[in-house]
Amino acid sequence: MSAEATNPAAGPVAPTGPRRRSLPRIDLRRLGRAALLGPTARDRLPDAIGHVVEAHRAHYPDADIEPLRRAYVLAESSHRGQMRKSGEPYITHPLAVTLILAELGAETTTLTASLLHDTVEDTEVTLDQVGEQFGAEVRYLVDGVTKLEKVDYGAAAEPETFRKMLVATGSDVRVMSIKLADRLHNMRTLGVMRPEKQARIAKVTRDVLIPLAERLGVQALKTELEDLVFAILHPEEYDHTRKLIADNAALPDDPLAEVAQDVRTVLRDAGIQAEVLIRPRHFVSVHRVSRKRGRLRGCDFGRLLVLVGEDADCYGVLGELHTCMTPVVSEFKDFIAVPKFNLYQSLHTAVARQDGQVAEVLIRTHQMHKVAEAGVVALGNPYAPAPEDPADGERVDPTRPGWLSRLLDWQEGAPDPDTFWSTLREDLAQDREITVFRPDGGTLGLPDGATCVDAAYAQYGEDAHACMGARVNGRLATLSTVLRDGDTVQLLMGQDPASEPSREWLEHAHTPAARIAIQRWLATHPSPAEPEAESGRETPSAAPRPAADVPATRPGAANAVVDQPGATARLAGCCTPVPPDEVTGFSVRGGAVTVHRVECAAVARMKSSGRAEVGVRWGDTTECRVTLVAESFGRPHLLADLTEAIALEGAEIVSATVEPPSQQRVRHTYTLQLPDAAHLPALMRAMRNVPGVYDVGRAQTPGA
Repeated sequence: MSAEATNPAAGPVAPTGPRRRSLPRIDLRRLGRAALLGPTARDRLPDAIGHVVEAHRAHYPDADIEPLRRAYVLAESSHRGQMRKSGEPYITHPLAVTLILAELGAETTTLTASLLHDTVEDTEVTLDQVGEQFGAEVRYLVDGVTKLEKVDYGAAAEPETFRKMLVATGSDVRVMSIKLADRLHNMRTLGVMRPEKQARIAKVTRDVLIPLAERLGVQALKTELEDLVFAILHPEEYDHTRKLIADNAALPDDPLAEVAQDVRTVLRDAGIQAEVLIRPRHFVSVHRVSRKRGRLRGCDFGRLLVLVGEDADCYGVLGELHTCMTPVVSEFKDFIAVPKFNLYQSLHTAVARQDGQVAEVLIRTHQMHKVAEAGVVALGNPYAPAPEDPADGERVDPTRPGWLSRLLDWQEGAPDPDTFWSTLREDLAQDREITVFRPDGGTLGLPDGATCVDAAYAQYGEDAHACMGARVNGRLATLSTVLRDGDTVQLLMGQDPASEPSREWLEHAHTPAARIAIQRWLATHPSPAEPEAESGRETPSAAPRPAADVPATRPGAANAVVDQPGATARLAGCCTPVPPDEVTGFSVRGGAVTVHRVECAAVARMKSSGRAEVGVRWGDTTECRVTLVAESFGRPHLLADLTEAIALEGAEIVSATVEPPSQQRVRHTYTLQLPDAAHLPALMRAMRNVPGVYDVGRAQTPGA
């Protein structure tokens, strides 16, 4: 039984006649047993490998096909006698998988491993034999695919097993490429299985493998997998979409072809050499557009693709189209200047016809188009050293997509396998990525819905624990602010190396990198017991204010001198003393002395309970740290004005907390580093002079 006969999603209906000049996606033709194997003569290459070689040499004219021939001979002899559920000889499966990859432009080593990808799993061939006959690289790839075959991707999958196997194969994108091609051919021939098994495999493909294909940029595989899953899981909607495509193909007029001809005329008159082609939408794309726009018109069934030679020509085409036709400016996106996370580059725009129909236009170079279709597969061997580099045996991957690099970082940082598994599945569920800009001109790729917390950890890693806030498009913003595509984000970092992330940040973290970094810190820094005397250990009624979300001053930061040999001073967080405050001290465990202002409520409590005072005095240094509380009426840009006033006085913000407004009043708490304690009165006056601020005082924990 052929794949065509057993596949419920046989593909889009062909037009009734040659109406348009079009370039379909890489077709990856469904080939049955006869087409794959064909007649085989003893004195020439089998037709089966002939198909693969022809597709391979279209991308690599000088490729050495001897490894492919030997791999085919080994695979055919090893699988001889094995049959697929469809009734075909088993060898048709590795051949079809290899042909898919050859069409996409995979290099010879990948194709060799693809022919052998099931031999170790299903035959007597061993990995050592593969390595002896084809080398360490092919052995590595076959081993990776064999491990992936053992992974259960369902809801009951063992997270640790999945993590180990995905990471083992994630270090080489070619392993994943073979796995995706393998799943595509299996999905094409899924019709021979029971409906419930079809649905189970289709759901796994939808939840795990299609997102993987998206992140690796292999659009040709992704789009066909989407259509096959669509046909199995939503047969009625699939049939309806199929009918829409067939009805549109039967119409005598094609508005998209007319727009294509207009574009050709515009570019010819401008002297720009370009191919203008029609890209029919695949089934899932048509379905999405129909749900978004309702009744579909001719231009909704495809998009125009303009292919040019150089990057600069892309912008030349864009300028001519926007000058000579009616552009829909809101549809413009520049993925050349800012490529997508999966290597995709293209200009997107749209032009409107007089009848109101809108034609979407994609503008890219031929090389961009190759990468857009085949993603990482089109990159050849990403691990081969450059010609000028010494071949030192180290595996180098300068072209690995950012997502795959991040994947390896997540698994190293995840505190446990379940965290890695949950964050991976959450990330795979994201279907859109945004790009935000740093002030230095760099960019950060983040999932849609990401916040300033995510941006901080994307830029600084675990150093983001010291992040105090952010400016988004020049205005101060909280770390929970959701970012939009194209925003400029400046992250405000504190200088305290012992800064701590807030547990609340987890509520605003959407990226695995941010969540894992915060969770790991929290796991290694459990919430401490009640603080020492300075926060009211002896007198539980002396609870800190809810706003006191500032790190306690470390012993090394104090500039007080203790009249007790060997003791270290620690400034109390309840009253935050600074020079020239009159101070006193009390011994606590660990040989430290907490320094309080004499008027602090905690001093009176500890003296009444019999605690002995320790003499302390200020040292010679004038630098100090102080916590101030500003009470204000709520108004726009208040936070920006307050922080600007603080900066103008030469103070450095160590941490800041803004409580939710209550009855139009807002409470701000700042921990500040001052170069000279004598500047404190002027700083407080400057803060009081900010419009809307009605009081500024020293932070102090209230008494009983």
